[in-house]
Amino acid sequence: MRLGLNARIEGCMPHQKPTVAVENAPEDTRETPALPTKVGFVSLGCPKNLVDSEVMMGMLSRAGAELITRAEDADVIVVNTCSFIASAQQESVNTILEMARHKSDGKARKLVVAGCLVERFRDDIRKNIPEVDAVVGTGELEQILAAAGIAPGQAANSPFNILTSRPEGDAREAQGRFSRESWNGAIADLPNYLYDEATPRVLATPKYTAYIKIAEGCDHPCTFCIIPQLRGKFRSRRFESVVAEAERLAHSGVREITLIGQDTTCYGEDFGLKDGLALLLEKLAGIEDLRWIRFLYAYPNKITGRLLETIASHEKICPYIDVPLQHASATVLKRMKRGGGADLFIRSIEKMRRTIPGVTLRTSFIVGFPGETASEFEQLCEFVREAEFDWMGAFGYSDQEGANAFALGEKLSEREIERRRKHLMQIQRRISKKRKKALVGQEFDLLLEGESDETELLLEGRTAMHAPEIDGKVFVNDVPEGLRPTAGEFYRCEITEAHDYDLVAKII
Repeated sequence: MRLGLNARIEGCMPHQKPTVAVENAPEDTRETPALPTKVGFVSLGCPKNLVDSEVMMGMLSRAGAELITRAEDADVIVVNTCSFIASAQQESVNTILEMARHKSDGKARKLVVAGCLVERFRDDIRKNIPEVDAVVGTGELEQILAAAGIAPGQAANSPFNILTSRPEGDAREAQGRFSRESWNGAIADLPNYLYDEATPRVLATPKYTAYIKIAEGCDHPCTFCIIPQLRGKFRSRRFESVVAEAERLAHSGVREITLIGQDTTCYGEDFGLKDGLALLLEKLAGIEDLRWIRFLYAYPNKITGRLLETIASHEKICPYIDVPLQHASATVLKRMKRGGGADLFIRSIEKMRRTIPGVTLRTSFIVGFPGETASEFEQLCEFVREAEFDWMGAFGYSDQEGANAFALGEKLSEREIERRRKHLMQIQRRISKKRKKALVGQEFDLLLEGESDETELLLEGRTAMHAPEIDGKVFVNDVPEGLRPTAGEFYRCEITEAHDYDLVAKII
């Protein structure tokens, strides 16, 4: 849960605090300047959602609001929600109810709910949680000012972006892929908002790292997923817009940039670009002040030879690929409308490791998809043993009304799904421990993040093998005498110990 963490303004000029005054009145009759509205943010879910929160905070800050970190001090509380799976929906509802208590028992005047849960349950939120004063969907970010009571409503579409589409998206829209007719309260138009380099942002990440959303929405037909209905059709930001934002962030002190989108490997296709992500990475690698560049969420059949060669040939591009495969059984993948299978994936993984020496591979799988047999699950387990991923996540299948898989029969029990998930993670834990142990004695560049959350006796940081927030940690227990390590700086380190997922290192 985030509540205005380490907020700082990016992409906007210093703002003036709003005042109330009587023009040409004598000095002693002028009214006292109005205090700015204090706004607190809670951002749930993925980094894509976090960027949406940063954009809304930027708009509010530019309009004169004061962003604060304590909910109990806020006049307005905004909860930006996730609705990807049932557990995320429940966490969102619990957080909304928790923040609602600051209206009944505290000083908060308004409670605003934003994000994916609004797209899915707009009417239910309004009906069942009367403490909520306003809702803001994923395509309505510019409405945050009106929702917070700071300014009149504005048009939801960004004036800086030309909306584009891919032939795949147009065809799937005609087939009903983006239909939300069964969702009570869903607005008729799909979300189509997309921020750009002129949009103000207040970064909620540490000053040395930032996310850049390079695309929004998704056109893929995956039967387990409702993100296309929540986020709209795939659309890329303009090439020049992404570069301009990256340059500004680097100038402000950001040293690590993570490119995000529902499918970053489709970047630029709606503009007619071939290998658009590779071209963008090459351009960003030329920004002098950046040290690390990475991207998340690659689609398996979109990882081209050109993309792999680009990663391999630029030191600033982290040799790190996050490719959610979802399953390894060809029959399950067919029901998921994903395609592929274990043999094809193994060949792809071998190509990645051959082209990019030392590449770090992360993936995720869905366990217990409708109809998953014991044999299909064992195919997945055997694939995980053979592939030996550096990082892996496993999620139990979550039934979502509106997803095509909702209508599939042969649903597994929650107990069996969780049993399989734990079994798969036990396999991965042994693999991770083996791969981490092989790193002992090796040297890496370390981005120091400061004092460890575990204990004040340790520092912690990340190598290029560790994406922000989602991978293991590197604990530092030894530094050269006289050195005062600084968060946000890079140091050379040697790995001295290995655990299941975490590493211990000394700065050398």
